[in-house]
Order: sequence, then C-alpha cells, then structure tokens
Amino acid sequence: MRNKRFFIVLVGALIFGVLAAVSVSKYLSSAQAYSKNLNNVAVAKVAIPIGSKIVAEQIMVVQFPKESTPDGAFESPEKLAGRVAVINIAAREPITESRLAAEGTAAGLAAIIPEGYRAMTVKVDDAAGISGFIQPGTLVDVVVTIDPEGIARQDPISKIVLQNIKVLASGQNIDKPKDEREATSVKAVTLQVTPEQAEKLALASSEGKLQLVMRSQIDQGDEQTRGVNKRNLLNGDVAMPVPDAGSLKSEQPKSEAKPVRRAPVSKPTVTAPAPQPTPRTQVEMIEGGKKRNVDFP
Repeated sequence: MRNKRFFIVLVGALIFGVLAAVSVSKYLSSAQAYSKNLNNVAVAKVAIPIGSKIVAEQIMVVQFPKESTPDGAFESPEKLAGRVAVINIAAREPITESRLAAEGTAAGLAAIIPEGYRAMTVKVDDAAGISGFIQPGTLVDVVVTIDPEGIARQDPISKIVLQNIKVLASGQNIDKPKDEREATSVKAVTLQVTPEQAEKLALASSEGKLQLVMRSQIDQGDEQTRGVNKRNLLNGDVAMPVPDAGSLKSEQPKSEAKPVRRAPVSKPTVTAPAPQPTPRTQVEMIEGGKKRNVDFP
C-alpha cells in the first residue's frame, strides 16, 4: 500500500516537473523572441530647447518594439552629439532626423531657418506688435500704410503686402514662452521670408508704416485685397456676424449684405399758372352826350 502511494506521488511530481519545464522553456523562448524584436532608440533624458546643440549627457538609450520604432530614430548617442534641435524636444521623447537641423549647422536662429528662406527683423511697437502677443511660431500678415508717388490722388494707401508669414523670434527669444497667454513687450520681431518677400518688406519698412496682423494657425489661405485710401475708408463697411473662436471659414455664418436704404429725393413742386379770364365782347354805346362800354357775355 505504501509503495502504491509512493508511486502515485512520484508520477504526480514527474508530471508537474514536466509541465514546469515546458512552461519555463516557453517563457524563455518568448522572452528571447521578444528581445530580438526590440530596437535601441535614443531619447532625450532632459528637455532640449529649440536651436540648442545636443550633447551626449542629454541622451539615453531605451528599447522600442520594431513595429513601434519612429522613422528616422537613432540607435546610439554618439550619432547625435553636436546636432542642433529645430523644435523643442521633451524629456523621454525619441530624437528623430526630422527634429534636427542638417549636420554642421550652428546653434541658434540660423538652425531653424528652412532652406530657401531668410530671417528678417522689423521694428514694432505695442500697436504694431499686437500688444506683445506675437510669439515665435505665430503667423501674421504685414500691412503697410504708404503715400503713393506719381499718382494723381496723393491719399495714403493701406495694403496687405505679405501674407501667412511665420514669426521666428520675438525680440531675442526664439522659443515660445511657458505661458503663451501672457504678453511680452518687444521692440522687434524676426520674420521668416523668401528673398522676394525680404525685398518687399525692406521697401515697406523704409517708405511706410508697418502693422502686423495676427492670423489663426489653421487659416493659411490667400486673401487678395485692393487696399484702402481715404475715399474708400469713408464708404463704411457692412456688419458681419461674429464667428465662434477657432471656427473654420466653412463653419462661419454667411453674411448677407443688405441694400443701403437711401432717403427719397424730394422733387421740386411745380405751381400751375393761374387760368387767364376769358375775354368778353365790349360794345360802345352813345346816349345823348355820354359814352359808355357795355360787356356782352
């Protein structure tokens, strides 16, 4: 009887041992397969601000699944040392090629200027700078008020000369403030322009008065205007519905221009001439030594 119990216990132990060995083997195989499916990815150890040069101490290596590895990621910190960030990179965020300037680019403002563009600084005051709310990354239109020459009418003209221009720097700051709701008073802003736009901006700033008009980040359409002079200004404008904040143009209510009612012009009153009396026939009568005229109807 004892031998039978011992045999049952031994068989049970062998079965459990085999199951444990199989489970451990499957786990190790799965872990080994999972480790083979991982890539080393360089991520930021601390926040890296825009325009700054990356050093090795700011980078650490973590493992990402192959299917989740970002495009353009780097495997080692050595390949990133000396590169310049063109956007703000948060801590523990993968560093990819699209977030970096070309190799050999110097740190600072030059690193964030795209190829084919230029950076040009213009003076602003509280009014032209929209009370200090123009920050790096803001999109603006440039309006110039200028006195035209060689035109019969010498009235000043206000015209939008540049549209959808990106602000690269506000004062000497190329990074957005921590609290973008707070205005920062600056005396100059740096705009990202093409060479042709730089020529227009230089002439506009020297011959007229500039005004920057902020536009929404989602509104990058082209709006062609005729400009305004004193005569157009006095024609007034049509009241339009106020759209909701952040709404698209297609979502905004349509404005219906109502015809302007003009006061009726009073016509001068023409007075009809008084009718002339019908002439009557007169007969001269002599009675003795007297004469008199008698009217006949």
